[in-house]
Amino acid sequence: VVTGIALPAGSDKLYSGSIDGTVRVWDCNTGRCVNSINLGSEVTSLISEGPWIFAGLKNSVRAWNIQTGADVTLDGPKGQVLSLNFGNDILLAGAEDGVIYAWRGNSDPKAESPFELVATLSGHTKPVVCLAIGCYKMLYSGSMDHSIKVWDLDTLECTMTLNGHSDTVTSLICWEDYLLSSSSDCTVNVWVCTEEGTLKVAYTRTEENGVLGLYGMTDADTKPILFCSCKDNSVRMYELPTFLERGRVFTRQEVRSFEIGPGGLFFTGDGTGLLNVWKWLEEPKVPSS
Repeated sequence: VVTGIALPAGSDKLYSGSIDGTVRVWDCNTGRCVNSINLGSEVTSLISEGPWIFAGLKNSVRAWNIQTGADVTLDGPKGQVLSLNFGNDILLAGAEDGVIYAWRGNSDPKAESPFELVATLSGHTKPVVCLAIGCYKMLYSGSMDHSIKVWDLDTLECTMTLNGHSDTVTSLICWEDYLLSSSSDCTVNVWVCTEEGTLKVAYTRTEENGVLGLYGMTDADTKPILFCSCKDNSVRMYELPTFLERGRVFTRQEVRSFEIGPGGLFFTGDGTGLLNVWKWLEEPKVPSS
């Protein structure tokens, strides 16, 4: 399974992580694999931020700087690191023990590591599966305990718990002022902020199968599109905010990772280890009579 895809800004290399224990480096011009880094442990999440690549492993996060060649292991997490995100200059890792681990960059040249563990965010009772960064320096976390928690990235404290799903919360994305969540309970919830400052479900989309992941980008006409990966090996595409279905993408096995590229390109990684490259095509214009 390809569990993460990262395309660092300004780089001509694409990085993919897999539960086969490797991070592969691909040349964007030729599409060929130019390096395979064997980590000896399942890679269950992968992101990039600036020159850094972060891979979630068992009991640690591995970090590489593609400019300096620095290679760092960040210890602390208990169990598999299932989700990674970066916000407010903080690296965040959701782990199997239900805790979110937070590191800040360390500018001290004498420090042993360029990252310092500054907090552990406890609140979930089961593994943290997904993380999303929203407006107003808010962090959203989804868990196998069926809940979504909202955290203030300045104080790193939990401000509210959202209970709108009856199974694992598999994915979270922020779109404008909305929070979208998906679950193994076959639903996608759209959350909006109330006058009281809480979040409530404004719309629920029910799918035929459990939803594995949500991803967002714009099409060739810059319309916002929600990609909804389901357990039937399909990815449904919906135009926001109407949820008008724009089509489906079918893969050999379920899509577990997604990344946006330049010029209408996007990348998907599926359960067979296949990494596909897709491109939006402009819709033909209907001539006026």
